[in-house]
Amino acid sequence: MTVLITGATGLIGQGIVDQCHSQGINVHYLTTSKSKLSTESNYKGFYWNPNINEIDHTCFEGVSAIINMVGASISERWTDKYKKIILESRTKTAQLLQDTIKRHNYSIDQVVSASAIGIYPTSLVNYYEETNTEISETFLGKVVHEWEAAVDGFKALGCKVAKIRIGLVLANDGGALPQIVKPIKYGVGAAFGSGKQWQSWIHVKDLASLFVFAVQNNFEGIYNGVAPNPVTNKELTKAAAKVLHRPLILPNIPKFAMKLILGEMHILLFESQRVSSQKVEAEGFNFTYVNLKPALEDLLG
Repeated sequence: MTVLITGATGLIGQGIVDQCHSQGINVHYLTTSKSKLSTESNYKGFYWNPNINEIDHTCFEGVSAIINMVGASISERWTDKYKKIILESRTKTAQLLQDTIKRHNYSIDQVVSASAIGIYPTSLVNYYEETNTEISETFLGKVVHEWEAAVDGFKALGCKVAKIRIGLVLANDGGALPQIVKPIKYGVGAAFGSGKQWQSWIHVKDLASLFVFAVQNNFEGIYNGVAPNPVTNKELTKAAAKVLHRPLILPNIPKFAMKLILGEMHILLFESQRVSSQKVEAEGFNFTYVNLKPALEDLLG
C-alpha cells in the first residue's frame, strides 16, 4: 500500500511517516522545499508550490490513500495577512489536489484529513461529540468550517473522506507544550484566566497512530482526535509543574495581559472545549496515553 502525505515534514507528519513505515506502508510526500526531496524505496518526495498551483502529478501514481496534514501554523501572530495564509494553506491546497486528480484521472480510494476541535464553540459545560453542529464564531471556527468544506470536495472524485478534529497536541519538540512548560521551568508558571477552561489533549504518538489506523480501517466522516481524559488548564499546569518538579507560586495570568502580548491569538489559551474520544475508541483504536500524567512523563521526564 502507498499513501500520499501532505505536511509530512511537520510535527505530526513525521510521526505518521514513522508509523506508516512500521506498518509496511510506502510513503509519497509533497514538499515545497526541493532540498527535502528524497527517493528511498519506501519514501519518495515530490515538489509542489500551491501558491502558484504547481504540483508534480506523478505523486499520485500507485497511491490509494491521502493523509492531508498541510496547513500554516496557527501559533504565529494573527495579522490580517497571516490569517489569509492560515486559511488558504488549508483550502487552496485541497483544491489543487482535487483538480490534479481530476485532470489526470487518478483513482484515490480514501482521504484522511486533519481538522481541529477549534470548530466547537467555547464552553465550560458542553461535552462535544462529532454529531455537534454548532460552529464557533471565532476566527478558528471559521477556518475549520471552510477547511472541512474544502476537504469534502474529494467526495465528488469518489473518495471516502474522513476528517480528524485534532485537540492540543503534546510533543516535546514542537506544538504548544514547550511554550506551556517554559515559564514553569523558570518558576513563573501559572494557569491562564480562571484555569477552568477545558483542554482536550492528545500525545503526538497516539495522534500519528490514529491517522494510520483511520487509513487502515477506512474511516469515513468526522472523528475527534483527542485522548479520553480532557483536563482543565489549571490541571494541565499543575501536572506539568509536578513532572518538572517546579513550584507554582504565581496567581493565574489574566486574559487582558495575554491579549496585550498575543493579540487575537490569545484565544488559543482561553477557549474551552471538552471533547469526546468515544467514537474512535468504538472503532477499536487503543490509546497508549489515556491520562495526562504518563503522557507528560514520557515527553518531559
